[in-house]
Amino acid sequence: MDEDSFRAWAHRAADWSVDYLAGVAERPVRAQVGPGEVFRQIPAAPPAAGEPMEAIFADLDRLILPGMTHWQHPRFFAYFPANASPPSVVAEFVTAALAAQCMLWQTSPAATELESRVTDWLRDMIGLGPDFAGVIQDSASGATLAALLTARERALAFAGNREGLAGQRPVRVYASAQVHSSIDKAVRIAGIGDANLVRIPVTGPLFGMDPAALDAAIRADQAAGLLPAAVVACLGGTSIGACDPLEAVAAVAARHGVYLHVDAAWAGSAMICPEFRDLMRGAEQADSLVFNPHKWLFTHFDCSAHFVKDPRALTDTLGLRPPFLRTLEREGVVDYNEWSIPLGRRFRALKLWFVIRSYGVEGLRDMIRRHVAWARALAERVAAHPDFELVTGPILSLFTFRYAPAGAGDLDALNERLVARINDDGRTYLTQTRHDGRFVIRFQIGQTTTTWRDVEIAWEAVQEVAASLAPTRAGSEDGAGRRDPA
Repeated sequence: MDEDSFRAWAHRAADWSVDYLAGVAERPVRAQVGPGEVFRQIPAAPPAAGEPMEAIFADLDRLILPGMTHWQHPRFFAYFPANASPPSVVAEFVTAALAAQCMLWQTSPAATELESRVTDWLRDMIGLGPDFAGVIQDSASGATLAALLTARERALAFAGNREGLAGQRPVRVYASAQVHSSIDKAVRIAGIGDANLVRIPVTGPLFGMDPAALDAAIRADQAAGLLPAAVVACLGGTSIGACDPLEAVAAVAARHGVYLHVDAAWAGSAMICPEFRDLMRGAEQADSLVFNPHKWLFTHFDCSAHFVKDPRALTDTLGLRPPFLRTLEREGVVDYNEWSIPLGRRFRALKLWFVIRSYGVEGLRDMIRRHVAWARALAERVAAHPDFELVTGPILSLFTFRYAPAGAGDLDALNERLVARINDDGRTYLTQTRHDGRFVIRFQIGQTTTTWRDVEIAWEAVQEVAASLAPTRAGSEDGAGRRDPA
């Protein structure tokens, strides 16, 4: 492809992107294809000769687009969004053109120094404090693995790296059942093992870890000759938004010299709003914290902000400097490959810089505040409906509910059918979880372009689909209250 063709197709790709985002609300939210349907339409062998870009773009529209679930759809209320925004899209165009491998300061000084600056911005935006240094990881899963490896090595005085884990005392990690499954995976990858992940019971309206139970578990393990290494605290759990009492948990961790990592993957973005920071009181006492701007700060995946109080412990755990990776004759530089598990690093800071500068902190706060207000307003409607039950109230912009008409019988089976039918309907996309042994439906608001009307349409779809499943009173409301509650 020559320069003129590249220019033409780059413009075409930009136009395609704008048109796609402008029209995405007219598409079904979840892909409406069956297993293997796309695969069977792709030739079994690659083309021997190059094909024209016109044909490739035609197949993008014909074949690929119908098989996509539209994460940027304004009625995507499933999981947490992999959020994006126009400034982030533009930055990704530039990042792709630069195609830099930002593993060392010298491989792109601007990439390293911009990462240092924007992570400082983020730290200050959430009120974390200047004694934390930041790095952008690929995901909260990667950051949590890095944190647990660091905690393991700190507890073992770095004998794990030197000698291996065989013969070392068993290392223990503590968390509630509300933490993300990435903690379970990190425990396995770090060689700690499932049997050494200790589940602490939860209590209170935010379903947080019981500090007294945590203290008792650590004391029991110490008495048994085991080695308490890390507590993973939850700030906005994936299932129902659970939040641990960080101040009390931090006090227990400090009392026993145990590493504290805070997983705020989703909810951390909301901490840019001072009125929500009661949820993170005590986070300043942690050893590390992670949150994902790619979930609720309108920045493309992947972009996970990982803050550590002692960077040296992290780099001593993960860092290796063979001669070919040394930055020569440059004192005081940061080589971020030593802060991460992969050696290779994308220029992730650029899109975050574009987004923060484009919206400004107040613009970002305004969007998050609207999402929280809309979740509270919708939860009130769900609770007031005679055929629905609000199971867990809103924690920030996440709540859970279920369909519970009188005389319905097996409510778990009914709600499982309801979620499947809602997602087949196409107007919205929801996911499920289990809480206190019950099948419940999650509703989480966080998409960049979502409006109050999109929230109303989703609730209308839920009621209409529910009405088709059972002869109950369920039905769409009379349209009152259309005013934006934010």
